[in-house]
Amino acid sequence: MKKRVTGIGGIFFKSTNPNKTKEWYRNHLGLNTDQYGCTFWWKDKEGNDCSTQWSPFKDDTTYFEPSKKGFMMNFRVENLVELIETLKKEGVTVIDKIEEYDYGKFGWIVDPEGNKIELWEPVDKAFL
Repeated sequence: MKKRVTGIGGIFFKSTNPNKTKEWYRNHLGLNTDQYGCTFWWKDKEGNDCSTQWSPFKDDTTYFEPSKKGFMMNFRVENLVELIETLKKEGVTVIDKIEEYDYGKFGWIVDPEGNKIELWEPVDKAFL
């Protein structure tokens, strides 16, 4: 079987005051925050540069819908288009769109608990 998830792409959560939350994490935990949150850089076992994003979102965001939860997981994946097709065949709830940007492709699914999960086929070098 081909690889599916290759790592954590990001942790996204709702916050009543994202800027204050980022400031608190910067001041008390040393996160190097910017307008989006904090990007953690690391190398995979082949030595490739990879990133994981930590981001607070405003508490009224609709980005996590249809989930009613206050967080969304983002997983790094290989071959997003093929994976989405496989997941559909397996009966997984797929949000039927794929978006493509310079930094990668994105697709979304919903787990049995109603959590929206973002799947990201990254192009990490776009951030370097």
